[in-house]
Amino acid sequence: MPIDSYKKAGVDIDAGDAFADFIRGLPSRAVSKGIGGFAGGVPLDLKGRREPILLSTTDGVGTKLLVAKKLGRWDTIGIDLVAMSVNDLAVCGADPISFLDYIACGRIRNEVLQDVIRGVVAGCEEADCVLAGGETAEMPDVYGPEDLDLAGFCVGVVEKSELLPDLPRIGPGDAVLGLPSSGVHSNGYSLARKCVPEDDRTAWEELLTPTRIYVRELRLLRETGKLLAAAHVTGSGLEANFERVIPTGLKARFTWDWPRPGIFDRIQRGGGIPEEEMRRVFNLGVGIAFVVKAEDASAVLDFCRDRGIPCFPMGELVRA
Repeated sequence: MPIDSYKKAGVDIDAGDAFADFIRGLPSRAVSKGIGGFAGGVPLDLKGRREPILLSTTDGVGTKLLVAKKLGRWDTIGIDLVAMSVNDLAVCGADPISFLDYIACGRIRNEVLQDVIRGVVAGCEEADCVLAGGETAEMPDVYGPEDLDLAGFCVGVVEKSELLPDLPRIGPGDAVLGLPSSGVHSNGYSLARKCVPEDDRTAWEELLTPTRIYVRELRLLRETGKLLAAAHVTGSGLEANFERVIPTGLKARFTWDWPRPGIFDRIQRGGGIPEEEMRRVFNLGVGIAFVVKAEDASAVLDFCRDRGIPCFPMGELVRA
């Protein structure tokens, strides 16, 4: 049978236009008024900055998408998408300024995509950045009609002298502190999904808990002048991510005694996973691990407590 229209070939231009109109109409300070143009822009306020540097990140949410699909809940996965990029910027000392999303799907389902983008906007609001634009690609020959994938891209700005980590100031004996995760965040789902019972809806809902956004907490910590390095604990777990922000010749001696969300115990029991593998895959309750001088640790813990920021000691740096 001849295919004489784009819609018959599987691409619905009208549905895509309706989705773009929906985004433009969202009543949020975090949505650019230029959505739908050939490029998205945001005002760049560089007052007070002598050597500003633009940093950029990109990330996705992995197979956490399959958890949202199983539960039929799409309203939080956009928060995860924003969190994965803005947290990477924040641990480098940067303030996120603009975010772009890419949605690929087999069929545009506006009710699903609208929930996804609401989450993206909520994440941008929490991260104090602007959704400047994006792309929605309907590709029926690549994805099934119920499938979609997400990618996010973020740009931030940092003063050159405030870039993290501050490697020359880091040495043996420095303290490692942590900010708790909200759960599994957005890594390790190819394993986690296989370790919880299919009919345990409570566990699946815990798996869908959105990734915590740490932009404001890290900004406050930077303003103390005591923050030397910070790691966003994502794929490959705590130790591998922490090694990325400390000098060669040092390692962390972690206590591993901080509280960890119960979902990790359920995953571990369900899969019979050794503790070593758990540590290599999951964040185990730590979203951000950061370094301060030992003599500043108590003051930083007090600073966090006074501002309602959960924070706990995790160990110290030693020679490798």
